[in-house]
Amino acid sequence: MRTDYKNWMPKGMVLSFAAGSAVCLALALLADRGQLFGGAAKSAAVLILALLGIGLALAALWCLWLYRTFSYEGSRKIAKYIIEGVASYVDIPEGGIGLDVGCGSGALAIAAAKRNPGAKVLGIDRWGKEYASFSKQLCENNAEAEGVGERTEFRRGDALKLDIPDESMDAVMSNYVYHNIPSKDRQAILLETLRTLKKGGSFAIHDIMSTFKYGDMESFVRKLRDMGYEDVRLIDTSSGMFVGKLEGRLMGLSGSMLLTGKK
Repeated sequence: MRTDYKNWMPKGMVLSFAAGSAVCLALALLADRGQLFGGAAKSAAVLILALLGIGLALAALWCLWLYRTFSYEGSRKIAKYIIEGVASYVDIPEGGIGLDVGCGSGALAIAAAKRNPGAKVLGIDRWGKEYASFSKQLCENNAEAEGVGERTEFRRGDALKLDIPDESMDAVMSNYVYHNIPSKDRQAILLETLRTLKKGGSFAIHDIMSTFKYGDMESFVRKLRDMGYEDVRLIDTSSGMFVGKLEGRLMGLSGSMLLTGKK
């Protein structure tokens, strides 16, 4: 059995932009031949359709580049590199259990389980239509293929209201999840995740924590320290740690931060 972690860039998006470009350029050609419009409307229609077609073509090329860059099968394998980088900050004690919020294809949960051979990892996700290729079954198949099927569990859940008791997890983790959740207060989502962490447990949460999406994260770090959390750090991962600054901008990963610490 082979692993299949899918891709952070949905193939359907690449194909949709490419198809839209083809349609617009074809309509521009028809308009130029006078088969759609006549008179003054003809020139305007040709220009608008051509520009739209070119714009969609550029978007398709960008998405294709992202697809190849993120792919686990490609040469760059940036998704794999980031997953393993985040997992390196996940420490689960012998016999303990870790929680991966928004597990997707199971990549981070599995990487954490492999790195902590005496522990178990629970992955939760809602597996929405945005990433229709991700599923509970896919996670389970990948875990079996990686040899950690008996130490991982995957179930449906909601990051906004986790069906998990207070202080029941030895570690919590997440990778590029919360910025996708429509919310006016993503810091509250972080606190909901940390609610499940045992005293002494650790956390490693990686996301695009820009001010626009998260508000003042430096203030949030101080808040966690005031609440008694220890070794709280906010690590910039898009300025050379996981990706370079320019590469991060091109990938749409600017503002990526790794929030770590202990309860």
